[in-house]
Amino acid sequence: MEKGTNKVADNEKIVMKVSVNSMIVNVILSIAKVFAGVVARSGAMISDGIHSASDVFSTFVVIIGYKMSAKESDENHQYGHERMECVAALLLAIILCITGIAIGYGGIQKIIHADELNLEMPGMLALIAAIVSIIVKEGMYWYTRDAAKKVNSGALMADAWHHRSDALSSVGSMVGIIGARLGYPICDPLASVIICVFIVKASYDIFKDAINKMMDTACDAETMNKMREVILSQEGVVDIDQIQTRLFGARIYVDVEIVADGNMTLNEAHDIAEQVHRAIEENFEDVKHCMVHVNPMEEDFIEQE
Repeated sequence: MEKGTNKVADNEKIVMKVSVNSMIVNVILSIAKVFAGVVARSGAMISDGIHSASDVFSTFVVIIGYKMSAKESDENHQYGHERMECVAALLLAIILCITGIAIGYGGIQKIIHADELNLEMPGMLALIAAIVSIIVKEGMYWYTRDAAKKVNSGALMADAWHHRSDALSSVGSMVGIIGARLGYPICDPLASVIICVFIVKASYDIFKDAINKMMDTACDAETMNKMREVILSQEGVVDIDQIQTRLFGARIYVDVEIVADGNMTLNEAHDIAEQVHRAIEENFEDVKHCMVHVNPMEEDFIEQE
């Protein structure tokens, strides 16, 4: 229990550190983008700056969701609160989807009304700001993504994709600014529509993953096979009658029925079950609990042996 508690505390520190760094970067970047957009007369860069500012809100959602999911079990929530992180991931997926649709809609509107728009040629400062934003936000994507994988956080992974959506938005701004400076303003809205598709696809993947974790989806086949190997390697385990797993937020619950010698004492059977229980929780760090049931070895099985 102490090991699990320490792991939760360590993961929470990682999530908080990454989230605070994300908010600091987003605040600085959004101010810089809006400033560059105003000075360089670039509406695309001003919009991009507002997009970066919205990321601060998404990071708040990550912090709240993770804090709630890390709460200990109580009388009303005896299996814990891990699914609150899935709720946070769902909210971020929706925000990400809306962001992508808004970018795509804006691009389509500009394409439709291209002849009516009298666009100014943006200054070089806007182009520099777009390039810096791409580098910084792509770096934040990989930084947040690595942390999300380390702590197995769906909400933090969603926030990582929010960073990438901002980087893609800046790519659209850069292409549009370059195109406008070369005399082809239509490049900006076309890039926005393409970026919209990528962002909506990412939001769908995040949404699907969160839903799977809320519906008691089983572990992947590779993990299940490794669990079988660990269980069968324990002394006293003859076979496995059944093994079931379910994802509960970012954690895993395991129910297994093992076969053992029916002539052993209750204490001996209990020791084998306890051994299997510890082996699963020690070898698979995402397992929150393993329930083991011992079945006596049947006579026909003994004859086959």
